[in-house]
Amino acid sequence: MKKTYLLFTALCCLCSVTLAQKKTKSSGNYPASIDRPKLVIGLVVDQMRWDYLYRYYDRYSNGGFKRLINDGFSAENTFIPYTPTYTAVGHSSIYTGSVPAITGIVGNDWYDPQLKRGVYCTEDTSVVSVGSTTRAGMMSPKNLLSSTITDELRLATNFRGKVIGISLKDRGSILPAGHTPNGAYWYDGQTGDWITSTYYMSQLPAWVQDYNKLKMANKYYDQNWNTLYPIESYTQSTADNKDYEGKTRGEQTPTFPHPLKLYAGKNYDMIRSTPYGNTITLDLAKVAIKAEDLGKDNITDFLAVSCSSTDYIGHQYGPNSIEAEDTYLRLDKDLEDFFSYLDQTVGKGNYLLFLSADHGAAHVPGFMKENKLPGGVVDDKAIVTSLNTFLESKFKIKKPVLLAINNQIIFNHENPDFKQVDFTAMKSAAIEYLRTLEGFADAVDLARISESTLTAVQKQMITNGYNARRSGDIYFILQPNWFDGGKTGTTHGAWNPYDAHIPLVFMGWNVKPGKTNQTHHMTDIAATLAAMLHIQMPSGCIGEPITELTHQ
Repeated sequence: MKKTYLLFTALCCLCSVTLAQKKTKSSGNYPASIDRPKLVIGLVVDQMRWDYLYRYYDRYSNGGFKRLINDGFSAENTFIPYTPTYTAVGHSSIYTGSVPAITGIVGNDWYDPQLKRGVYCTEDTSVVSVGSTTRAGMMSPKNLLSSTITDELRLATNFRGKVIGISLKDRGSILPAGHTPNGAYWYDGQTGDWITSTYYMSQLPAWVQDYNKLKMANKYYDQNWNTLYPIESYTQSTADNKDYEGKTRGEQTPTFPHPLKLYAGKNYDMIRSTPYGNTITLDLAKVAIKAEDLGKDNITDFLAVSCSSTDYIGHQYGPNSIEAEDTYLRLDKDLEDFFSYLDQTVGKGNYLLFLSADHGAAHVPGFMKENKLPGGVVDDKAIVTSLNTFLESKFKIKKPVLLAINNQIIFNHENPDFKQVDFTAMKSAAIEYLRTLEGFADAVDLARISESTLTAVQKQMITNGYNARRSGDIYFILQPNWFDGGKTGTTHGAWNPYDAHIPLVFMGWNVKPGKTNQTHHMTDIAATLAAMLHIQMPSGCIGEPITELTHQ
């Protein structure tokens, strides 16, 4: 009996091994490894309104924006889900999949009540410049409270996948590159060099040093800035000479040709306000791909690039200027060249690229008035002065308002007279007063947003933009196309679609041509990348994958 039992047991074990072997062999139907692209490229075009994809479509080349639109997948109704809509906030939101309430990046600048001073989004006095003796490199991502999709890629590959950030603006390079990149590089306008900080490294790589020696700004200054095509062909723009466009130093009128030769060897910062700033940014990106061997192996790398000149030009001339149109036509050619370079070095189908924007822009109030459309400007300093005068008279308190920033009123809580005043009553009085000012639509108590009668969209965007540590006391909403600014150029920051409706197009690896008109948000970009790459979402991510793309 015992022998029979042992024989039965042995047969059972043999069957188990055989079944296990069969199961192992059948696992050949599954991939040996997770399929990922060799390189991911994030392209953020600063201040690119969504309509620019189509406004100049007929004039774009086949290999630039047209290729992106027709070969890629476009989420046509992508919106920013918070306010205020500024550069630092947009870049951090794209790469964290989150909002200021969580990331802590509530503006380009904000007032910190604990530090009792203004704070710049990427400032870091514990580090010093690398590649420059100026203070332009005293920057890092320390104020960013969430991880980024670039951080998550580093974690997912056990830090073998490389991450590089490049932008003229420090915030356009640092925030997308995250906390753990191999490098983040930005432009020092005082020296004309690309630099970094000791947060990342102690010395610039040889390839950055070599590129700096070329002093590319001087090369482009020598060409001046004239229109790419005959000026009379710019039918999508207003006339060249408008008093609501800003003049460049040394110019009599804000018109073509712009004499850049004046700045060669003298003012390297001026390159930012020309289309050539985008050219040198994408040029350095190509150098980085080659020098850092990005996309050369099966471990996914990430290159985060932000083209900033579109923003500088928009601020100076406005969205309807010939300068803006010419800038996008030139950027189109730069993108065609960049895409071609990616095809040759990384290979078609081996890279995943997305293009989006950190915010849009309003039309210049002068242009709006000229065309019988509503719009205007307010002045933050004048608002503070006026509000203080009102509150001083009503509550007998000296200068209760400290400043207005990011569409917010910040009270001076260090004022000793505050102890004698009902602060809730003073806030309510301030809100009622702000509602009477020209150009103001509404104002709300940031600590009691849920009790307001704002529209659901406005209420949600203000809530998402509110960080208890870094935001103010009152949020004011201006009427459509009103903003804080001067008489020339444009700005952004509002909840309105002209500031909040952004382009979002994916192209390349595992992307089939197509479009969706479903509503998506800036925060969905990181979530979509995480789903496509099979990696964790960033630590503060609230976005959702764009399933119309991921389920193709």
